[in-house]
Amino acid sequence: MIFRNLMLAIGIAATGATLLQALPAAALDSRYKDANGDLVADAPTDPKDWVDPSTLVFAYTPVEDPAVYAKVWESFLDHMSKVTGKKVQFFPVQSNAAQLEAMRAGRLHVAGFNTGSNPLAVNCSGFTPFAMMASKTDEFGYNMEIITFPGSGIEKVEDIKGRKMAFTAETSNSGFKAPSALLRDKFNLESGKDYEPAFSGKHDNSIIGVANKDYPAAAIANSVMKRMIARGVIKQEQVKTIYKSETFPTTGYGYAYNLRPELAEKVKQAFFTFKWEGSALLNEFEKSDPPQEKFIPITYKQHWQVVRDIDKALGVNYSCRGAS
Repeated sequence: MIFRNLMLAIGIAATGATLLQALPAAALDSRYKDANGDLVADAPTDPKDWVDPSTLVFAYTPVEDPAVYAKVWESFLDHMSKVTGKKVQFFPVQSNAAQLEAMRAGRLHVAGFNTGSNPLAVNCSGFTPFAMMASKTDEFGYNMEIITFPGSGIEKVEDIKGRKMAFTAETSNSGFKAPSALLRDKFNLESGKDYEPAFSGKHDNSIIGVANKDYPAAAIANSVMKRMIARGVIKQEQVKTIYKSETFPTTGYGYAYNLRPELAEKVKQAFFTFKWEGSALLNEFEKSDPPQEKFIPITYKQHWQVVRDIDKALGVNYSCRGAS
């Protein structure tokens, strides 16, 4: 694995993300406790600190147009409403920072955070991930790909030198952290010196940007690209891959640490009892490779170890400023 022996000290800017700065990647903010050592915040011991909202607010990671995913998640949220006995509202977040701060401020109760944002969400927002999408045979994950367009003059990663390279956001694993480590450690390409970094904000922006020849190259999650090709947003022949990484865990789903425990259990129950057959969720996510066809239980401590290792190697530090 490329990142196993990585010894880097890359300073990561906090552009557009007020939650970044100066706390060790594995450390919870002081407002949270972790008595059992599972690296996530414990539920409050005093019932008066539990949250039991009349309406549960759900947000999916902002990788693409939120309007598209509001419809995709509709039948699942109806199911969650029946299981929990609560109204459930889809919250169309526009950025990773907005999603992180919404949960920290108590405005977001259930969410799917992207791979790279999970450590921030856990440490700074009290996020408790418990599920991930997988195939019927329990295969899961995605790959970071570096893509370009035919005729760009970029045939291999080294050809990015002297050109612009698009990333998504500083909190993204495949959209920034993993490719930054790769470019510097394996290909000796340093940001700002050997290539010009650009930030598109979302995976779909980077993918469309390459397809339309606005960016010579971009680092993206291939699961997003495959779904966009399947929906006809771009054509396969508009892009080509010059690098494909090892497999990473995909979006982690979970709830705010201070939900009333009985409600938190019902939220978990909703994920693991949802019937995927014939749903808009299956129609959208079965286009991934491997297909995503059910929810499986996960733990942050185990499944996000590789992501925490990358953060540590990159010198990523978190602070938890923002809503109190």
